[in-house]
Amino acid sequence: MRLLAALLGATLVLPATPPVDAAPSGRGVVSALTEGVDITAPASVNLGTGFTGGTLTGQLGPVQVNDVRGPVNPNAWIATVSATVFVTGGGGPQRTIANGQVSYWSGPATRSTGGGTLVPGQPTQAQAVTLNVPREAFRKISGNGNNEVRWVPTIRVAIPSSVVAGVYTGTITHSVA
Repeated sequence: MRLLAALLGATLVLPATPPVDAAPSGRGVVSALTEGVDITAPASVNLGTGFTGGTLTGQLGPVQVNDVRGPVNPNAWIATVSATVFVTGGGGPQRTIANGQVSYWSGPATRSTGGGTLVPGQPTQAQAVTLNVPREAFRKISGNGNNEVRWVPTIRVAIPSSVVAGVYTGTITHSVA
């Protein structure tokens, strides 16, 4: 089974000044590696500013799976999500935020077309999962024909009190197979 990945560079800022609002930007498109199925995600997003010992929450922007395989039976797929550590400066324990500190929930579909049963991985914040291992983000479990689904996932970063101030960057990867 081949994978198609849409990478998202996420940034968070830990300054000594009051926090500012998150501002998503950019959009990335990745071509299909699995014939007829592709996934798109924002190219980058600024999650905003937070304080050490606090949390920072922001939406990643729309993630979308397009399946144009037609009447292939079965016509199911699974989208997964994973994350790297967030790093600033030269690395080291005080300059990283572990991916286990990053929580994700897909939320419900914001748009869908075609037939079949679509299931969000984490419909609400109560089902949020940490991204220390790859997690299911969304899936199509039944039905044939072309289909499309879009969701707007939310990320929450628990900022350790031991990290230094700086701009932290990491990669959140969505893939579909």
